[in-house]
Amino acid sequence: MHPSLLKHMRRVQPGSKNVIKTWSRNSMIIPDMIGYIFGVHNGKNFIEIKIVEDMIGHRLGEFSPTRKFIRHGGKMQKEIEQKATEVAKQGEVKETAPKSESK
Repeated sequence: MHPSLLKHMRRVQPGSKNVIKTWSRNSMIIPDMIGYIFGVHNGKNFIEIKIVEDMIGHRLGEFSPTRKFIRHGGKMQKEIEQKATEVAKQGEVKETAPKSESK
């Protein structure tokens, strides 16, 4: 746990809306941190994280991903996506078709 985080935690009350910004991604989450909101830097901006009981023992950096996953690419992925959109469109067409009433 970084000493400056303890100093900031003394200034802010747990449960308040104040965000404690930090670059210390390797700081261990301890029970005293429950209820605080930390802004953990991911290399570009600060990701706000509200500390809950299940997070104890983990590191702050685990909850602020540094990489953005878009998707896997390639021809096969495009074909799969096209088939999925065609199936979705066919499902919509069937749902919007008027129902015939039998008398």
